[in-house]
Amino acid sequence: MITCKDILKLNLDGVELVAGEKGLDRVVSWTYLCQTRPYADHMSRGNFALIVVDYVRFDMKEAVDSAHELYELGISGLGVSVMEDRETLPAELVEWADEVNIPLFCVRWEGASFVDIDQSIGKILLADEIKIKKTGDYLYNLLFGYDINERYVEKISAQFSLDFSKPYRVGIIVVDRTYGVNLETDEHNYEYYANCLNRDVENMECRPLFMKFLNKFVLLFEEKQDKSAEREIEKVLKNLDELPRFKGNIRSTCILGPVCSNPADLSKSYQQAKNLIPKKDYLPHSRNRKVISASVLGLYKFMFSSGNQAEILDYCTEKLLPLEAYDHANGTDLVETCWAYYLNGFSVSATADDLFIHRNSMQYRLNKIEELLGFSLDDSIEFLDILNCIYVKKMMFV
Repeated sequence: MITCKDILKLNLDGVELVAGEKGLDRVVSWTYLCQTRPYADHMSRGNFALIVVDYVRFDMKEAVDSAHELYELGISGLGVSVMEDRETLPAELVEWADEVNIPLFCVRWEGASFVDIDQSIGKILLADEIKIKKTGDYLYNLLFGYDINERYVEKISAQFSLDFSKPYRVGIIVVDRTYGVNLETDEHNYEYYANCLNRDVENMECRPLFMKFLNKFVLLFEEKQDKSAEREIEKVLKNLDELPRFKGNIRSTCILGPVCSNPADLSKSYQQAKNLIPKKDYLPHSRNRKVISASVLGLYKFMFSSGNQAEILDYCTEKLLPLEAYDHANGTDLVETCWAYYLNGFSVSATADDLFIHRNSMQYRLNKIEELLGFSLDDSIEFLDILNCIYVKKMMFV
């Protein structure tokens, strides 16, 4: 993925970085020549913005004001050219760029034109897209190809430094989004998130293959005994989701399939990870996890794959009947209250906060649950059986 650092490496004649060096790893999606407002109607997050101080549409004050506005819209970097080099960039602009870590480039009037810059950036973006597509095509064929023979694996894998004498694993990154009023802005933000994710994955030490597929992101990486790859993925996703531009609107989770020693089995690893996607939010403590493995199902995975699902389901339905019947008749959520009580460590206060109800209301619900079930929730064996039944039904019906 292209960043401002790649633009600096172009060494274009007359283009000089004057501030914002700490922001050189910002992802660049395209270029944007500032001409008329409102910028929000034309600019996408991640654009590298270009301003000409021509003293007609832009004087230096207008350029500084525009830089602040463009920053709020999510630019990755800024290039400023002053007509006939009449004046230098003001200290105010340079200091601000350093403060917010926005790479600021001064473009000499007699140096590179904005057309040169636009074309040069376009070329490296296009080259990067070709590289990503090539990697994605190979990974797609590896996961979904009909004939993954040894010759194909040996011939192609060397291009990506893969060693299938070692075990590999498939991960699917699922992105959950909160939509706002402006769907176009949401899509631009999502695309920028995808670009940032691509950049961070490319920089990982485990060097996974990466592709975007059906609104999900698929990884292939070598499985190590120390689980370093999983920890690295978790760190990448946590850091990305905590960035101010994404926090609260976009969050992601990586679901891992089983480890495979044979490349022909990687499609099964992908499929098992995919099957876990609709169930991820029901897994214990899933909200606090960024990486979830199929292995977290534990013994439950044998229940779901065996032939006695009907018998298991009948048992769970019978155990939960008092709560489910009461919920159905009264429009309450006692079953969900039980589950939330478990997820919040059996804390009345924490569960009340999670369910957005008063603590007294939470205590009333727990008393009603005990009344309907006929035992105290302090009876760990009985309550564990109820929780297991809730969990099994959740997993079977999603």
